[in-house]
Amino acid sequence: MANDFKVSMLASGSKGNVTFIETPQHNVLVDAGLSGKKIAGLMAQIGRSLTDVDALFVTHEHSDHIAGVGVLARKYGMDIYANQKTWTAMQNKIGKINPEQVQLFEPGQTKLMGDLDIESFSVSHDAADPQFYAFHHDNKTFAMLTDTGYVNDRIIGMLKNSDAILMEANHDYEMLRMGSYSWPLKQRILGDQGHLSNEDGALALTQILGNRTKHVYLGHLSQENNQKPLAHLTVQSVLEEHDFGVDHDFGLLDTDPAVATQLIQI
Repeated sequence: MANDFKVSMLASGSKGNVTFIETPQHNVLVDAGLSGKKIAGLMAQIGRSLTDVDALFVTHEHSDHIAGVGVLARKYGMDIYANQKTWTAMQNKIGKINPEQVQLFEPGQTKLMGDLDIESFSVSHDAADPQFYAFHHDNKTFAMLTDTGYVNDRIIGMLKNSDAILMEANHDYEMLRMGSYSWPLKQRILGDQGHLSNEDGALALTQILGNRTKHVYLGHLSQENNQKPLAHLTVQSVLEEHDFGVDHDFGLLDTDPAVATQLIQI
């Protein structure tokens, strides 16, 4: 069926991350980095309910990605997918979960779930075994990449020419450099296991965007070291310098830590 693959970035930022993906057969979340009550409210913003979600995919064990995982698992009975090292790292943070809901999903694997195929891939971040996902339905792809210190050729190959992409634009380099963070924390963010800057994300996009790409979301913006207009302008400028038709060939879209993006058809 056409136009039945939909996504919304329910929340994206340094304080909490949740993404919603819908096909005719499945409603799934990626991460649950806010309270269950807040996530329920974000779902209501797009006219959906957590009672309809059947699976939750976890990227890594940092609190801005798992704060609500335990609550959602216990209250709504959804299956939770994560790799073994992530499960081990987050077990004490999310409370007891029914073992039947624990689903192992290792990096480099593909899960076939009815009309939805999900590929997992490793990223470079200071977590136990961080991984992100590309979702495929009806010859269309939605791919996600945040929480990584760099983007290698393998990841570019995974994401290349996706129909919709969530790309990290975590910080503005000068804001981070001049900001109040301690030097060790700044080094962590700037390192190979940290986060992509606005420029880093934009340069990665120059190698990922293709003729099929229609929606690019800028995500995981730091509330202390970035601003939405600055991230948007920086990424747009880099892409235009590389002859990409921003807002002509594809939409460059902002995300928000507290307001869900419109539920769009991929």
